[in-house]
Amino acid sequence: MYALIFLLIISYSGYEYLAGKHQAMSQQASAAESIDQVETVESVYKEDFKGKDNGDGKITVLLLGVDQRGSEIARTDTIMIAEYEPASKEAKIASLMRDLYVDIPGHGYNKLNAAFALGGPELLRETIEVNLGIEAEYYSIVDFQGFTQIVDTLSPDGMKVDVEKNMHYRSGDGTTDIQVQEGLQTLNGGELLGYVRYRSDARGDFARVERQQKVIQLMKKELLSFQGVLKAPRLIGNIQPYIDTNLEGSKMIQIGKDLLLNPVESMDMISIPTTDNVWDERKPYPIGLVLNHDEEATKQTLQHFFKKELKENPMSE
Repeated sequence: MYALIFLLIISYSGYEYLAGKHQAMSQQASAAESIDQVETVESVYKEDFKGKDNGDGKITVLLLGVDQRGSEIARTDTIMIAEYEPASKEAKIASLMRDLYVDIPGHGYNKLNAAFALGGPELLRETIEVNLGIEAEYYSIVDFQGFTQIVDTLSPDGMKVDVEKNMHYRSGDGTTDIQVQEGLQTLNGGELLGYVRYRSDARGDFARVERQQKVIQLMKKELLSFQGVLKAPRLIGNIQPYIDTNLEGSKMIQIGKDLLLNPVESMDMISIPTTDNVWDERKPYPIGLVLNHDEEATKQTLQHFFKKELKENPMSE
C-alpha cells in the first residue's frame, strides 16, 4: 500500500513539474513562433560556485532576490540563508540586511550586497562564511518576475495580506510603481512584490525585511494547504525558467517530494543584524551609509540560530 502511494506521488510530481515548466516557457515564448525556440538559460555562476553538500541531511540555500535592469549589473535587494531539514520537518530562514558592513575577501570592508556585484553568488557565499560562519551548499537567484510567478501560481485569485499602512512610491524612471492601500487586501503577484519591496519610510530595510518574512509565512501556509501541496511540483516547474540556480531539476523534484512527504511543521526566522546590535555609520565614498555591528556578537547570534558549532574565522588563520 505504502509503495503504491509513494509511486503515485513520484508520478504526480514529475507530471506536474513538467506541466509547470511547459506553462512558464509558453509564456516566455509568446513572441516566438514556437516553444522550441525558447531555451533554458544555464546559470552563468554555476561553475564558479564552490558550495557543496556537507552530508548533514539538511539543505542550505543562499536565496537572492535580484533587480536586473537591462545590461546593468544585477542588484541584490534580498539576501537570505534558508535551511530545510526533512527529518525534523524544520525550516530556518535568516534575512541578512544588504547594508550590513562586512569584510569581503580580497576587497576589504563594504556593504554585504557589494559582494554579489563584485563576484556573484560565490563571493557572497565566501563573504558569509568568513564573517558569519555559515556555509551555503546551493544558491537560487530569483528575479522579480519569478516572485510574481510564485505568488500567482500558489494563489491565482490573490493572497490576503493585512497591509499596515498606505504604501505609495514611484521611481523617477518609472520602473518601480508601488500603490498598496492600508487594510486587509487581496494582492496579486505584482502587488505583493510592491508590498515587500517598499522601503520609503523611517524604518527602511528593517520594515521591509519584516514584510518579507511576513509574506514568507503566508506563502508557507498557502503551500502547505491541501491545494498548495498539490501545486508544489507544478510550482517548481513553473518558476524554473525565472531562476538562476545550481540546484539541478532532479534535486528540485527531490526537495518537492520531501516537502510532500515531510511538510514543514515549524519555520523559525531571524534578521541580521539584530536591533540590539546595530548602528548607522557613514563610510567614505563610494560606500556611504552602512549598518555597522559587533561582528563577533553577530556571528554568535547566527551560529546559535542555526545551532552550528562556532568556528574560527578562516581569514584569521
